[in-house]
Amino acid sequence: ISRVPTISGKMVDGIYLEAFPSSSQEVIEGEPVDLNTASPDQILQAIQDAGIVGLGGAAFPTHVKLKIPEGKNCDVLLINGIECEPYLTTDHRVMLEQAFDIFMGIRYLLKATGAKRVIIGIEGNKKDAARHLQELVPSDLPIEIQVVPVKYPQGSEKMLITSTLGLEVPSGGLPIDVNAVVVNVATTAEIGRLLPHGRGIQERVVTISGPGVIKKGNYLIPIGTPLRFVLDYVGVTNNISEVYMGGPMMGVAVSNLDISIVKGTSGILVFSDNEVKQETKIYPCIKCGACVDVCPISLNPSKLGILAKSEEYNTMAESYNLMDCFECGSCSYVCPSNIPLVQYFRLSKSHVRKEKAQKVATENVK
Repeated sequence: ISRVPTISGKMVDGIYLEAFPSSSQEVIEGEPVDLNTASPDQILQAIQDAGIVGLGGAAFPTHVKLKIPEGKNCDVLLINGIECEPYLTTDHRVMLEQAFDIFMGIRYLLKATGAKRVIIGIEGNKKDAARHLQELVPSDLPIEIQVVPVKYPQGSEKMLITSTLGLEVPSGGLPIDVNAVVVNVATTAEIGRLLPHGRGIQERVVTISGPGVIKKGNYLIPIGTPLRFVLDYVGVTNNISEVYMGGPMMGVAVSNLDISIVKGTSGILVFSDNEVKQETKIYPCIKCGACVDVCPISLNPSKLGILAKSEEYNTMAESYNLMDCFECGSCSYVCPSNIPLVQYFRLSKSHVRKEKAQKVATENVK
């Protein structure tokens, strides 16, 4: 046990594992979860015990998402097969290579949520995956495969609900507020792969791409593998400028190659000096409205950015729906003044959450 770096820059306690040279690499079987006899609560417990989280990048605990609140009902289960960002193709490969795991995962999810039907959303540029799954859909599963337009950020669960169901999740709400539960397709596949064997998650598919990568592709990587080892394996060019964990829009540039692959690592992108935007000067907002036009949930990023600079975080949250922002980065991408709006919003949201937590702690003391 020692201190290890994280993508946030903080040092935390970590465990180093030393491989035994004579190990057979055999994965030990655990206690299988019998789909026919397990209750919804037992399935949720098994998902928690397996350490399964959202593999689309958010890494939110899956068992929490699947727990239907009292008074709510889940009518439809949405399986999100949309790549969350450009460059990433992990979900595409999972749909092509783990179809039977996906269908088994859907069986567990239907029982856990009580949903009556399933929609698998797939982008229009991945019709091979749609055809592949359609050909293999078991006759006893109520599955509909919908091909949706290729448009970023279609991979956001709220956007997918609008595209497939024609419904809008209310401000501050969750998919269950429109009687839906959204689960990433890779997460679904892991549920179907692990629960029948009582195993925990140990590895995940990661897209490694970008102009600076020599052997681009999707790799099955053990969780905890150092980033430096991964880059050495795939090979990189000599003029690396930035390495991102995640995609180019919502990913985070890493400052240390000794950080580890985690459950939420959907991609590793490497850019050379030629591709990285060098302009760093931030100019005043010119009120052009470009950010307003591209915001997928109709926020006012321009106004939010002005309030963020003034540190009016509560006003942002209470009057301008700051917490609805899912940080797609579209506003920052189109801003002609080079204002890092999405970074402002991340910082502002962290202040709001911190203040809320402090209030709750104070009330608990009383």
